[in-house]
Amino acid sequence: MARTIASLLLASLLAGGSAARAADYVPPNGAWQAHTPQAEGFDPVKLKAAIAFAIANEVKFPPDLAKVADVRDLRIAIPLQFSGPFSDPIGPLKPHAPSNGVILRHGYIVAEWGDSEAVDMTHSVTKTFLSSVAGVAFDRNLIHDVNDRVIDYVRPTPDFLLPHNQPVTWDQMLRQTSGWVGTIWGKPWWADRPGKNPWDELAAGPPPVGTEWKYSDVRANALALALTYLWKRPLPDVLRRYVMDPIGASDKWHWEGYRNSWVTIGGRRIHVVPGGGHWGGGMFISARDLARMGLLGLRKGEWGTRRILSEQWIAQARTPTGPNPGYGYMNWFLNTDRKLFPAASEDCVAFIGNGDNIVFIDYRHDMVAVVRWIDDAQKAQFVALLEAAISGPDAAPPQ
Repeated sequence: MARTIASLLLASLLAGGSAARAADYVPPNGAWQAHTPQAEGFDPVKLKAAIAFAIANEVKFPPDLAKVADVRDLRIAIPLQFSGPFSDPIGPLKPHAPSNGVILRHGYIVAEWGDSEAVDMTHSVTKTFLSSVAGVAFDRNLIHDVNDRVIDYVRPTPDFLLPHNQPVTWDQMLRQTSGWVGTIWGKPWWADRPGKNPWDELAAGPPPVGTEWKYSDVRANALALALTYLWKRPLPDVLRRYVMDPIGASDKWHWEGYRNSWVTIGGRRIHVVPGGGHWGGGMFISARDLARMGLLGLRKGEWGTRRILSEQWIAQARTPTGPNPGYGYMNWFLNTDRKLFPAASEDCVAFIGNGDNIVFIDYRHDMVAVVRWIDDAQKAQFVALLEAAISGPDAAPPQ
């Protein structure tokens, strides 16, 4: 449902209630209580300015495309953005909604804009859902130790048994330092973000396992395949049962595979989903459902009285990765040394996908912000404006 800035900045207080702390409120399925910005410690004028900034800086990619086509049509934009060898889409793509988002404090909605229920691709935020499925496997002891080798659990393709890949651990795949080589669904390891020239990574050869951080959808897809063999069932079914239904997500989200990403496990034909959207597919979801996932991250895996992901798993997800201290498990971006968001505290985290699709989590201020389709170059300024809008007693001092 479309909402205007003005109407949502005038969201009503709960009758007779004051702002509760995060542990006191979780939104039930299909409903979400709203508090006014003032009640939750925001300067409403500054908050309105932050939202206006997000709307004004909606991404246009590639910019020149606007002269001849709809820049929101990802069926056109994505193949152009990721052009190169093996860049043809093999999963669904569609036009996305205009800028939209949700801001929470203490679990309550304080503002929304645009169509926050529009179900769109979320690109690499899909990786957050992928690592959550791995977290559930860890918590249920399907993965005994993240430092175990993947091939000691599953051997989904011959590529996993290549000498180079045999040492690869679950932890390295989750941190995107595996250096895994091979071909998944017709996409070779070297073809995703290859460098200045398409052949650069192929010519250089794979890095030693665990030594280099590389944001690679091919390697994320290798993890998705391994987890599918581990669970022996479709990963969206696992996510729905153990994460999304317990946190009250809608039934509108869907995690799409590729047209050729099918395997047979135990006589059952299973559609394997990817960890991103470079070739189409991945997680299609609304801003409201993303906000629930952000709130789960803010609560460090708890949802009311229910534990969804263990504290140990969340702590591991937030632990810096050696070759890239600004990254934890996929897709937990860390604000280490305040490099990602200079105006926010160092312990803030974000789930970030192309577009940009951002779920920003601020533990100090008990806040989650989902902002969709904002220019990547402007995300830090949006966070700065958002942080400046907090005027409550636990707000950060001026920088």
